[in-house]
Amino acid sequence: MSKKPYIRPLDFKRGCIDLTHGSGGRAMAQLIDELFLKAFDNPLLRQLNDQAAFDVPAGRMVMATDSHVVTPLFFPGGDIGSLAVHGTVNDVAMSGARPLYLAAGFILEEGFPLGDLKRIAESMAAAAEEAGVAIVTGDTKVVEQGKGDGVFINTTGLGVVPAGVEISGDRARPGDRILVNGSLGDHGVAIMSRRENLSFGTGIESDSAALHGLVAAMVETVPNLHCLRDPTRGGLAATLNELAQQSAVGMRIEESSLPLREGVRGACEFLGLDPLYVANEGKLVAICAPEDAERLLTAMRAHPLGREAAIIGEVQEDPNRFVQMQTSFGGMRMVDWLSGEQLPRIC
Repeated sequence: MSKKPYIRPLDFKRGCIDLTHGSGGRAMAQLIDELFLKAFDNPLLRQLNDQAAFDVPAGRMVMATDSHVVTPLFFPGGDIGSLAVHGTVNDVAMSGARPLYLAAGFILEEGFPLGDLKRIAESMAAAAEEAGVAIVTGDTKVVEQGKGDGVFINTTGLGVVPAGVEISGDRARPGDRILVNGSLGDHGVAIMSRRENLSFGTGIESDSAALHGLVAAMVETVPNLHCLRDPTRGGLAATLNELAQQSAVGMRIEESSLPLREGVRGACEFLGLDPLYVANEGKLVAICAPEDAERLLTAMRAHPLGREAAIIGEVQEDPNRFVQMQTSFGGMRMVDWLSGEQLPRIC
């Protein structure tokens, strides 16, 4: 084993990022070697090339990219590291694909504690291992103090969708049923509670999770699944409006059918937020033919990430492409696009 050309090991207790860690020199090589390579170690990454070359199984390739700018970096139920893995894995999975590989890009601010960066990298590694994906290539840049916010992470994911699976946002049809896999708004409320140092007495945690295992079970049960989408920024409301626009249909949901924790409901009332617009990181919206809805619901509830799954509404013919909600009081409410930003910097 060759001797490393470093004067001393990285100080993860007291050390901080400085500009030399992004200069392309010895300090950057040490950061990669002692932190990123150690955390993400796998045969492809170990080659230390500027790219990763790999064989892929038969099927259509799927690629997604996502940038993560959450504040605070550490929150109940997760952190920016696990979020960076889950967010991109889920974007790939919403096509029905099996995620295979991730690339990770870090933009670090001068002065960011090395100990926090190590904690984030280890969280990413644990999330990737649990999801069964490998982080095989990456990049690191350092910006001057005051020109960043600690750390930003971009992840790009690759996966393969099997033959015969055609899931797309333009496939919703009138009469289709709309399902979600569980309680809404947990992530956004967890972020806000930590950001504002609030306690709602319920221990609300982020729902951040990798959903591809749940998606695989759903596709196995209903191969003709029409649409999948994860309701992250903009929450359920934005997602349904996106799908309505793509498919040129309307949608109607039932307020009484929406899975919503009492803690989240109370927190939203206290903060003046609408839970329909609050972000999620471990939830999905599924749209399927009406004859498939009950079988799909059963399959979702059999999976640990779908135990609280519910049918929340149906797709309608509507040239205006409106999303509406039947309220618990019997009225009808428009669920329009979000105007402005309810919760900035949440994913």
